[in-house]
Amino acid sequence: MPDRLMLLDTASLYFRAFYGVPDSIRRGDGTPVNAVRGLADMIARLTSEFSPSHLVACWDDDWRPQWRVDLLPSYKEHRVAHVVDGGSDIEVVPDALEAQIPMIRRMLALAGIPVVGVPGYEADDVIGSYAAQATMPVHVVTGDRDLFQVIDDARQVRVLYTAGGMKNLKDMDDAAVVAKYRVLPEQYADYATLRGDSSDGLPGVAGIGEKTAASLLAEFGTLESLQAAVEDRSSELSAAMRAKLTAAADYLASAPSVVRIVRDLDVPSPEDAGARLAPVTGDRRAELESLAGEWNLGGSVRRLIDSLDSTG
Repeated sequence: MPDRLMLLDTASLYFRAFYGVPDSIRRGDGTPVNAVRGLADMIARLTSEFSPSHLVACWDDDWRPQWRVDLLPSYKEHRVAHVVDGGSDIEVVPDALEAQIPMIRRMLALAGIPVVGVPGYEADDVIGSYAAQATMPVHVVTGDRDLFQVIDDARQVRVLYTAGGMKNLKDMDDAAVVAKYRVLPEQYADYATLRGDSSDGLPGVAGIGEKTAASLLAEFGTLESLQAAVEDRSSELSAAMRAKLTAAADYLASAPSVVRIVRDLDVPSPEDAGARLAPVTGDRRAELESLAGEWNLGGSVRRLIDSLDSTG
C-alpha cells in the first residue's frame, strides 16, 4: 500500500466520543471512560477502513491563541470558562471529559500514535502545516468545517468529515466543497469570514449569509478583490452591498487572519514524530492490555490493537 498520512483533529474526535458514548461507563474509581473508549474505537475504525501508513494526533496546545483574540476579541469568547491573565484562557470542558484527557494521552502513547502540538497554536494550524508540507496523500479527520480550506485535489489532501457520525463519514474533496457551499476550498476561509460562524464567535458581515457570500466570491474570487471593489466606485458592486461591506471594514481588516489556518509551523516530519503505524509489541502492548482491564475499556482497546496489528 502507498504511504498515506492521517491527521486527527483530536479534540474534535474526543468531544464527539464523549457525547456519543454514555458516561455511565466508568472505571473502578468512578471516573468516566466513555471518551477514551470512543476515541479508541474511532481510531481502530479509521485505520482499518482507510489504511493510513502514518497517523498523527494533532493537539490544541492553545485552543484560543492570544494573537487571534488580539485581532478579534469575540473569537471563541462564549467558550471561555475562566480568563487567565497573561496565559491561555480555560475552555469550558465538562469535568467528566477533563478527567479523561490524561488517559487519552496515555492510550495514544502506548499505541505508538504521536501527539503533536505547537505552543501558541491550535490543532487546526498543526493540521494545516502538516497538510501543506506533506510529501504523501493526506486524510484529515475532523468535525470542523474550517479545515475544508486545506482540501487540495492536486496535492491529494482530503477531509473525512465526522459531523454525521463515524458511520456516515463524508470524504470531502474539491468537488464536495463546491457542491455543498458553491466555493472552492481555497475560498472557504473568505467565505467563512463573510458569512460568520457563531460556533467560533465570528460575527460575519451583517446582511451577508451563505448564499450571498458564495455569490460574491464567485464574482470577485477573493475577499481581497471584493474589498478592492468596495473602494473602486466604478465597480459593479451595488450601493447596498458596498454599504454593508464598508460598515464591516474593521472586522474585515482583522478577521481573515483569524480564520485562515496557519500552514508554515515548524512541525516534526511524520517520520521524526514516529507517526508510521506498527503493531504494538512488548511492554507497551502488555501495559495497554492491562489498562484496558483496569480502566474498563471493554473491547475498544482490543479493536485498536487488532487494527494496528495489520499495519507495519
